[in-house]
Order: sequence, then C-alpha cells, then structure tokens
Amino acid sequence: MQNTIISAALFILGYVSLWFIVGMVRKRNDVADIGWGLGFVLLSIVCLLTKPVSLTGVIIYTLVILWGMRLSVHIATRSAGKAEDFRYRAWREAWGKWFVLRSYLQVYVLQGGFMWIISMPILIAAAQYSDHLHWTAVPGVLLWGIGFGFEAIGDYQLSVFVKNKQNKGDIMQSGLWRYSRHPNYFGEVLLWWGIFIIVLPLNFGWLGIISPLTITFLLLFVSGIPMLEAKYKDNPQFQAYKKRTSAFFPMWPKV
Repeated sequence: MQNTIISAALFILGYVSLWFIVGMVRKRNDVADIGWGLGFVLLSIVCLLTKPVSLTGVIIYTLVILWGMRLSVHIATRSAGKAEDFRYRAWREAWGKWFVLRSYLQVYVLQGGFMWIISMPILIAAAQYSDHLHWTAVPGVLLWGIGFGFEAIGDYQLSVFVKNKQNKGDIMQSGLWRYSRHPNYFGEVLLWWGIFIIVLPLNFGWLGIISPLTITFLLLFVSGIPMLEAKYKDNPQFQAYKKRTSAFFPMWPKV
C-alpha cells in the first residue's frame, strides 16, 4: 500500500508539471482544469496495467475513467476559443512578478496534491488483489450513477443555455438548475461517495473516506460554490435565484 501511494504521488507530480509547461506556453492556467479529470484517467490506466487486476479494481477504474474523460472533454469543449477563466485571470493579475512560481505551486502542485488525496480509493483498490466482490459495490455503483447523471446532465443543460445568444446575461434557472444552484457539483460529490463505498470493505478501505470528504469541502467551501457565486454578488437576478434555490442539495424551490 505504501509503495502504491508513493508511486502515485511521484506520477502525479510529474503529470501536473507537464501541464504547468503547457499552461506557460499557452499563457493560460485554466488548462489545469482540463488536466484534472484526465489525471485520474491516466492514474487508473497505470494502476490497471501495473497492478494485479481484481474485480473491484476494474469497477473502480472503469467508473473513474468514464467520469474523468467526460469531464475533461466537457471542459476542453467549453473553453475552446474563449479567454482564460476569470478565476485564473484574476490570479495572473494579482501575482505579478511571482506569477510563474506561484502558478506552479498554487495551481499545479496544489491541484496535484488534491488529486493524490482524492485518488485514494483508486490506490486502495490497486494495492490489493481480491476476487471477491463485496455487496457494497451495488449501492456504491448506484450512487455513482446518480451522481454522474446529475453532473453530466447539469453540465449539458448549462452548455445549451449558454450557447443560446438570447440567454446572454441571464442566469440558468431551468432543468436541474431549478432545484439546485450547482447540480453538477452535487453530482460530483455524490459519485465520489459512491466510489468510497465500493472500496470500504477492502483493507484500509476506511482511509478512502478522505476522498469524498476532500472533494465535498473543496466544492462547498473553497474553489467551487464560493468562487463562482462571488462573481454574481452584485447581480440582482442571481440574488433572487439564490434566495429561492438550494445551493447544493436538489430541493423544491421556495415560492
């Protein structure tokens, strides 16, 4: 287990360093968002090719690869032909002469650290061989499926809304977005809890809880909801939407 964790840390450090080079060449650090999901995909593939293959591992790798590929393709498609994401652009302006160093440490290395922590269920499954599939795989896969559906459908609905020029300046408030201001984030959190449940019966499976706890904390309190909603703090339409719509858990909107 220890060797697997250390090897994964070194792999991820090399991976995010390559994305740092890409970001510097392209002069936009939001490429890190494309690399996020893809990093989990590559890590899963490496584990599949280098570790004993178990049924639990195959399930985990498959679910992570499906999630990561969809997310990376979605983000790459969304950002194509557009300026750098406003959050990264603000950091570019604020960091001044320290931009290169702080970009490497605070964007890429920091992201790599979170990737390493959140990938813990993958590493737990990779570190041990078991031909027995525990019953927790059923609720875990179901929970992942619900979460994946919320994330994929929410992203799709928002992309369709944004592409419609008639909606320029308006706030998305239909579909899943009627019941949650961030249904895609809700889905992301849910699917990682599902992955944790699948590996829970394995040796050191309990350690995997650090994965969904971390992604939940990040999206609810750090880089997810707070940073996105700060952009709309002076938008009356969003403030009205905020008053009647749940921030995270899908709920019937208030009248």
